[in-house]
Amino acid sequence: MTKKSTTTRGTTKKSATKTSSSKSSVSKRSTSTSKKQSTSSSRLTTIVGIIVVLVLGSYYLLTGSDPLGLFDQATQTSSPAIVGSGGDWWQVYFTDPLNVNDPDNLTGSIPEQLIARINDAQSTIHIAAFEFNLTPVAEALIAAHKRGVEVQWVTDDENGIEADEEEGHGQFAMLEKAGIEVIDDGRGALMHNKFWIFDDQTVWTGSTNITVNGNFRNNNNVIVIESPEVAEIYEREFAEMWDGKFGPTSPSTVDEQSVTIDGTPVQILFAAEDDVADRLAALLEGAQSSIRFMAFSFTHEGMGNAVLERAEAGVDVMGIFETRGSETEYSELPILYCADVPVRQDGNPGTFHHKVLVIDEQTVVTGSFNFSENADTSNDENVVMITNRDIAAQYLQEFERRWAEATEPDVADMECK
Repeated sequence: MTKKSTTTRGTTKKSATKTSSSKSSVSKRSTSTSKKQSTSSSRLTTIVGIIVVLVLGSYYLLTGSDPLGLFDQATQTSSPAIVGSGGDWWQVYFTDPLNVNDPDNLTGSIPEQLIARINDAQSTIHIAAFEFNLTPVAEALIAAHKRGVEVQWVTDDENGIEADEEEGHGQFAMLEKAGIEVIDDGRGALMHNKFWIFDDQTVWTGSTNITVNGNFRNNNNVIVIESPEVAEIYEREFAEMWDGKFGPTSPSTVDEQSVTIDGTPVQILFAAEDDVADRLAALLEGAQSSIRFMAFSFTHEGMGNAVLERAEAGVDVMGIFETRGSETEYSELPILYCADVPVRQDGNPGTFHHKVLVIDEQTVVTGSFNFSENADTSNDENVVMITNRDIAAQYLQEFERRWAEATEPDVADMECK
């Protein structure tokens, strides 16, 4: 009985061992299959993920749009750096409101570059600038004055001197207290220039007002030209305003305002004396392949007609309007939009303040001049027309950045017939 029982138990044990072995074998095969399936699934997920990233990356590079925030987030968290480039005698800067937007931190900003030039000035700094509220710039000018640099500033009466009494201002008062002379135009039209001349050698101009909004919230550009010949042209205009000659009463010297720098033609124009809008319309009428424009205000009918005519002739035309005011009866936006010209309204929550044309990917027009009748016939303005493909490339890149942010107008607001 014992042996039988033992045998039975032994048999049972062996049977259990076999069953256990069988289960273990099945379990191993199942685990192996599971691992293979898991590995296969993981590889498939990885491949799909790579494809998605590549597709979205390509879409971002082509359009500037980042629907999932994969790339813009990286840009937003990167260290701020000024946008732009330069050559032997020129430098171009663009504001970057997305990344450089803290007026208490000038790192990577246009004012940082301006202050560096103020600090380097040896003899003269002559300024014709519309408005002003950046204290660090005022402090740099005062320091320059104290070391013997002649600092003089022409500004607008209402938007310059009178606005200096408003909250957040007072920088002109700082300059005057330090002994720096500031004068204004004392008239109804605008002294709308934004140019600086350093040491009879360097001209700084563009669309950028030296203000918090102008540098940290709005879209703007600066072009710096190292040329005694260009500086002389601007010094002549500055001297006229310093002597009280503003707007249409200022004498034109347009025939003496062209130079060539290392093979690059540069034409300087001043409003209201140089018939700027007619000259820009003629430039637009000569476009052969492409026109790009970025406009805070585009209400000048002659310039608008020139753009429309070239678009109808097959020239590749694209343009961006500051949204505010672009749908009025005076704006060229509805006319161009209804003629199927690719135009958009800007996407900046602040102000789209550029006044830029790029013709045939080689000629750039920039400065303080809005494309309007007031700018042409009443205000004091300055324009740089410069034919240089490297400079044009910088402005075209800015156009593409802003185009990616911009949106098409609402057709219901255009009232196309």
